[in-house]
Formats: sequence, structure tokens, C-alpha cells
Amino acid sequence: MRLKLVKDDTKIDFFRFTRLTFGLSVVLFLFGIGDFFYQGLNYGIDFRGGTLIMAETPEKEEVSTVRETLSDLNLGDISVTEVSDPAGTARNAVMIRIEQQDNDAAIQQEAIANVQDALSERFPGIIWLQTDSVGAKVSGELIQAGVIAVILAIAAVLFYIWLRFEWQFAVGAVAALVHDVVLTIGVFALTGIEFNLSIIAAILTIVGYSLNDTVVVFDRVRENLRRFKTTDLKDVLNTSVNETLSRTLMTSVTTLIALLALYFLGGEVIRGFTFAMIWGVVVGTYSSIFVANPILLKLGVKRDWDKNDGAAGTQFANIDA
Repeated sequence: MRLKLVKDDTKIDFFRFTRLTFGLSVVLFLFGIGDFFYQGLNYGIDFRGGTLIMAETPEKEEVSTVRETLSDLNLGDISVTEVSDPAGTARNAVMIRIEQQDNDAAIQQEAIANVQDALSERFPGIIWLQTDSVGAKVSGELIQAGVIAVILAIAAVLFYIWLRFEWQFAVGAVAALVHDVVLTIGVFALTGIEFNLSIIAAILTIVGYSLNDTVVVFDRVRENLRRFKTTDLKDVLNTSVNETLSRTLMTSVTTLIALLALYFLGGEVIRGFTFAMIWGVVVGTYSSIFVANPILLKLGVKRDWDKNDGAAGTQFANIDA
């Protein structure tokens, strides 16, 4: 018996609550921007500079005990978190983050030595699993490179969709991508989860995932525009989303199953990345249906794809796969 998440012939009216869904997207979009500027992101060592130390104590210790041991070192902002390791290779691990010390590598190394000496004295037999340092200059360059990477990815998507379809499709797809990126950044600002280079990688992955979902729907829209040349555009869009709904949900559900397994069993190191991916899959699926398509309906689109229209942005239609 074949598993089906949706019926073969669904006739859901996805535009019935367009004002509600699109209005919700606008509110969340504005909230994400506002939260980013008001509360800001909890930048990791990658972006603000400093040192990350991961250690394993002989016995399980309270985070407060480790923090108290380091509080007298006067090293500025020190955060200590317990690291879960389902694999069992580091059962009593803690992660310690030390802020950048006066942009001086020698002072930073001295701070690392002081931390290791203090913890070795307090917890004999402690094992140092990992020590990573990033200077302030490097962290600034990483922020700039991350922002440029996201902007270039979105610009490339805009150009690709314009070549493959029409400019109206490109606007809808890019609006959905920007929506997903802003909501992802907003949820990180709201929750205070550490924002580091792995989250930039997750955002770029989300851009690709959301684009894939949107292009699948848009491909079906274009096919149906050729078939139903006199049908109302709203009905064509509804039909196209319904016809691709099974594929969209199956892809999202199977991806989420893998991501949830990684989130709960993958350990602390990749938890932020998997959280961003889980959130991105959800909002990416949502935006491909409830953001990209309403914008396409509002802008209108060429109806007769059998006629060449040099002004429509489809003069490169022959490159279609």
C-alpha cells in the first residue's frame, strides 16, 4: 500500500485566506527586522572574536560551579554551557566562551592559560577537547563575507528565475526567499540562540531549499498557463499548488524527520545549524505557497507561452531543462 500524505485530486483554495496569511507574513517580517535592530543577535566567537574551549571533567559538574571558578579571573564576558553528547565520547563536557582580550593575541593566549590553570586546579584530571580562537579583525571579515554571501545568493536567484520564467516570477520567488531569511534571523534574535558561521551556511541552504520548492510550483504554473489559456489566473495557481502539494509535503516531511533526528541526537555542536534548518524548511514550504503565489497573482503574468514576447522576460526560454 502506497503512503499518501494528501489525496491525488485535492482542490484546496489556497487563496481563500490570502489576506490573513499574507498579512501574517508581513507582520512576522516586520517583527523580525525590528527584533534584529532592537535586541540584536547573540553572535558566536566566529563573529565577535574570542576563544571557545571545550573540556571534559572527570565527574559531572554543575555549570554554576565552573562559572564560579572562572569568575575571579576578570576576563570579561565568560559563558559556560553544558554540552550534551549522545554518542557518549564526552559525557561530562562543558563549553566555555571567552570574549576577545584587547585585540592582542598574546593577552588572549594568557587568558586561555589562566582558564586552563584555574580549571585544572579545581577539577584534577580535566581533559581539554577543543580550543579555538578568532581575532577581532578576522571576525569582522567573517561578518562581511557572510552578509555578502547571502546577498549574492539572493541576487543570483533573481537572475536565474528571470531567465527561466518572467520577471513577475522572479519577484515572487525572491520575495519568498527574503521572507525566509528575515524570519530566520528574527527567530535567532528572539530566542538568543548563538549565531555563528554554521548559521550562515544554514541560511544559504534554506535559500536553496525554498527556491527548489518555489520553482517546482512555478514550473507547474507555466505548464498550466499553456493548457488553460482562458482560465482565471487565480484558478491556475490554485490548481498548480494542489498538483504539486503531495511532492511538496513529502519532501518537507522526510527532510524534517532527518533534521529532527540530528537536532535531538547530533549533539550541541550542530544544534544551532539543525534548528535553523528545521525552521527554514517550515517557513520555506509556507512561503512557496502563501507568499510567492499571491505576489505572482497580484503582478499578473503572460498567459500565452506559445508566442514569443521579447518584453516579457522569457526570451531565454530555450534554456529550460
